[in-house]
Amino acid sequence: VQLVESGGGSVPAGGSLRLSCTAPKDIYDNYNLGWFREAPGKDREGVVGISPIADTTVTRDFAKGRFTISRDNAKNAVHLQMNDLRIEDTAQYYCGAARYRTLWNMIHTRPPPVDLWGQGTQVTVS
Repeated sequence: VQLVESGGGSVPAGGSLRLSCTAPKDIYDNYNLGWFREAPGKDREGVVGISPIADTTVTRDFAKGRFTISRDNAKNAVHLQMNDLRIEDTAQYYCGAARYRTLWNMIHTRPPPVDLWGQGTQVTVS
């Protein structure tokens, strides 16, 4: 496992959580990194992604204004700050990395064209 997520948990609706994904340096420096989620009975979908250069981001409409992705160069990590969580945000959240995909395609295509996956972390909103 090369991508390691942390930070999931259970929160009430309206609450916040911060997820983190640590990657090996070569992946962190060269791959688009993103967060994806899979709810019970639903396909895995992209949420938000960030490029390795210029920190360009792509965010799905349902996450805009609530979720923010950022890079942490000191830790080779990407963080997902989730605010104003809703019950429908309940899902297993995965970190993913893709090298030869555009950031937009990585986040908007189903199934997500990701080269590497983390093990996932559960987010439950009640």
